Amino acid sequence: MTFANLKLPQPILDAIEETGYREPTPIQARAIPVIMRRKDVIGIAQTGTGKTAAFTLPILSTLGSIKPKAPGIRALIISPTRELVTQIRDNIQDYSRHMSIQLAAVYGGVGEQPQIEALRHADIVIATPGRLIDLMDQGHLDMRGLEILVMDEADRMLDMGFLPAMRKLAKKMPNDRQTLLFSATLSGQIEKLTREFQKKPTLVEVGDRTDPAKTVRQCVYQIAPHLKFPLLLHLLESPELFTVLVFVKMKHAASRLAKQLSQSGVPAEAIHGDRTQNQRQRALDKFKEGKLRVLVGTDVAARGIDITGVTHVVNFDFPLQNEDYIHRIGRTGRAKAEGDAITFVTEYEHRALNELEKFIKRDIPRKHDRTFDYDIPAPVRDGAPRLKRNNDKAKPQGNRSPKRGSSGGKSSRGGSRGGRRGR
Repeated sequence: MTFANLKLPQPILDAIEETGYREPTPIQARAIPVIMRRKDVIGIAQTGTGKTAAFTLPILSTLGSIKPKAPGIRALIISPTRELVTQIRDNIQDYSRHMSIQLAAVYGGVGEQPQIEALRHADIVIATPGRLIDLMDQGHLDMRGLEILVMDEADRMLDMGFLPAMRKLAKKMPNDRQTLLFSATLSGQIEKLTREFQKKPTLVEVGDRTDPAKTVRQCVYQIAPHLKFPLLLHLLESPELFTVLVFVKMKHAASRLAKQLSQSGVPAEAIHGDRTQNQRQRALDKFKEGKLRVLVGTDVAARGIDITGVTHVVNFDFPLQNEDYIHRIGRTGRAKAEGDAITFVTEYEHRALNELEKFIKRDIPRKHDRTFDYDIPAPVRDGAPRLKRNNDKAKPQGNRSPKRGSSGGKSSRGGSRGGRRGR
């Protein structure tokens, strides 16, 4: 299979050849012909499989072969993060270099006026929902001639609460548009979304929807919470961890960890929603150029990073959802390259780990580094008194201790679970 077999126009084929691509990926080979027949499509594939070209190439083919049916933008691509918007824009610029196609990238964190100017002449708009709604409410978005709508990373947009925004945008769109939905997972929510926005869509699915990229080697370190940072530093002593993405749960934790790494001599920066667009882009550029060894991000950032050559992903914090794990580790092992995913698991996360292994239908190997000191004591916070286990004052209702013959072990484990629920 070659791109020429997909019957793409010659200007697009020339641009593809100039970018260095020789043959389509499975999702491209299967989705492009269906999209070019003007069918609604649900595209399901893991990250790093070429989904962006799977919809941008046929969009360019369609817009180059038919005349506009009305004034205004002709194709709208909605994506959840600013990074994804700019990456899609850059890809379309590469593929349309021999065509007369005007683009507009619309996202928050930067001034509105240049985007308003770009919207006046754009054929294709790539946008995040929030800023697009703002500009639509101001009267700057003309969708009378819209022919194609793309919802990229649809599962993440649902997670981020963008469904009301999508519904508001859809009310302004022509009903006879072609709608393409791309996602890494096909959940019940996604199926409901397709019924709301699409008409008799064709499902194009590549690979197991819950199976991470097979080129990624996965392992787990079972570790005490206070040892996660020392272990990360210890692992980074290996030159094999050359370009590393580290994922945490919270934005403030990302900034703190990046600062700790930098102070320890490891070039690192954080990328998350509280940083400005310019700060995020500069960090990404430095990471791509090799000036940063570590980039620390949150799960939202996981959907906005598309960088070849990432050697390792480290789940410093265990992901809140199984799907997040798949998206995180999909940042490495891209484009048929190999990669490693390392996950730190504390004693409180063993059940979540078991659920993850059931979800991905495989066991994740456990590792124990014999050269690392697992006996480093936990730090004591200033002003925090130590509690003695046998301190009578610390015993609640001592007259209710278990009677002889009862199972003390079971009582202890049950109490531990109750403690976790109360946190």
